[in-house]
Amino acid sequence: MIEITIPILNEESTLYEQVNKVHDFIERDLSDVGGVTIVLADNGSSDRTPEIGHKLSQDLPGVKYIRLERRGVGLALKTSWGGSDADIVGYMDLDLATDLKHLRPAIQALRLGRADIIAGSRLAKGAKIVGRSRLRGFTSVCFNLIVKLIFRTSFSDGMCGFKFLKRDILAHLMSAGAQSDGWFFATEVLVTGEHLKYRVMDLPVTWTDDPNSKVKIIKLSLEYLRAMKVLRERLRKQQERPC
Repeated sequence: MIEITIPILNEESTLYEQVNKVHDFIERDLSDVGGVTIVLADNGSSDRTPEIGHKLSQDLPGVKYIRLERRGVGLALKTSWGGSDADIVGYMDLDLATDLKHLRPAIQALRLGRADIIAGSRLAKGAKIVGRSRLRGFTSVCFNLIVKLIFRTSFSDGMCGFKFLKRDILAHLMSAGAQSDGWFFATEVLVTGEHLKYRVMDLPVTWTDDPNSKVKIIKLSLEYLRAMKVLRERLRKQQERPC
């Protein structure tokens, strides 16, 4: 079983169309990989998103809707993945910036035991980026470089909104370091995974920029820097803990 979580917040204008795109793709192109469920994790929407999410869960087989009253992408993922009984869990952004064709290789790599965690990458060899602004590209490169310098990681892109992992390692990842309620949680999964010697595999992706993205670069940058400091301290304490 596979569960794909899509965090959502005030997405009334695009939710119905985008979820139908993902659902149609799964039924058409992934019918042979096992049961695939889409989980819409609503973390505090105040528009018609809850109404639309409920309707999608009623109309489309394999679509679930869950509601959180507090905001935070990390909180949404922890809640969704923590309540799952699937073999593989993952997430992708509602804007579908990462091409859906990458779902199959991500799932197959985990099923065949080639990796424990899959990290979609816009920076790995073979990746393709379409329509990205210079500012967002520069910011992404800088933050990935900072992550490498601080945590000595080998993955190339911690910020790409496309990650999958074996669910049975989730509790270990969370107890050791992956605990943020914010955007940095998905990067924490990768950093903590490498720290615990799990196999993190870069998956080069085709990624198309969403010109209507709600990401606020400065606010997100400050959040990431604070979260990196907290994670570094958490991992240091975890290392010092007696066996």
